[in-house]
Amino acid sequence: MPLPEPAAAPPAAAVQPAVLPAVLPTAAEQAAVDPAQRALAAPLLTDFTARLKAAAPVTALWVHGSLALGDYRHGRSDLDLIAVLPTAPDARLRGELTELHRRLIAEQPGGEKLHCTYLPQGDLADPAADHFTFAQGEPMDRPVTPVTRRELLDGGLRLAGGAPAGLLPPVGDRDLHAHLRADLRTFWYPVTDRPGPWRRDIWVDLGPITAARATVALRENRLITKREAIAGLPALGAPPALVADIAARRYGTPAPLTVGQRDRRAEQARLFTRTAIERALR
Repeated sequence: MPLPEPAAAPPAAAVQPAVLPAVLPTAAEQAAVDPAQRALAAPLLTDFTARLKAAAPVTALWVHGSLALGDYRHGRSDLDLIAVLPTAPDARLRGELTELHRRLIAEQPGGEKLHCTYLPQGDLADPAADHFTFAQGEPMDRPVTPVTRRELLDGGLRLAGGAPAGLLPPVGDRDLHAHLRADLRTFWYPVTDRPGPWRRDIWVDLGPITAARATVALRENRLITKREAIAGLPALGAPPALVADIAARRYGTPAPLTVGQRDRRAEQARLFTRTAIERALR
């Protein structure tokens, strides 16, 4: 899809630190709470690790995302795991793993937020291959992308088996950039043509945050946390009310919205994400 010329850069007033919502923690505040937040996730991770080892041979089990790299919020953040198995799970094992996750959801508080992709050793070097995954309450197939691989290599947590650096090949900046550009151009940008999805909180949050994280990765060759992405939204021209709404949902208590306010917020999130993608892809 051809992209239009990006909009002009936001005015200087839009990038002042004063527009950051008070609920957003500073880097120091985040670092101070990270150990306690990780500790809250430990019982669920320990239980899942034991159940998985009883169900299947596990070469390695890793955590990526916010728990590994910082900015985890217990009860709000997902737990993103990768399990390396000797071979791809067959139909029988897929059924057993699905049942394992469903029992975990039924028996463990927060079990619905634990997502795991099952990566066979033979596909460790293939970021395009789809793999059995249980996420968002259901089984599916999806790849272990260059972004996930880079997260694992930069600071993934090892729950069992070998460390990511000992099994995964490196992810160069060129491969990371190619994946990000393709994801923005072929998935996220077309979604900004459709007003409907942006009435949901998940799109309001993920669209701007994804655009901000991709912008930094393409410019600076580094992956940032969601907290850093939210803090960077004003500098990209995001409306202050939109930034405050996203921050409150992750770190505080969002204000209730009328139908009209939700519609206006949806349009703000959609148009901001569209413009941010256009700038990122220049």
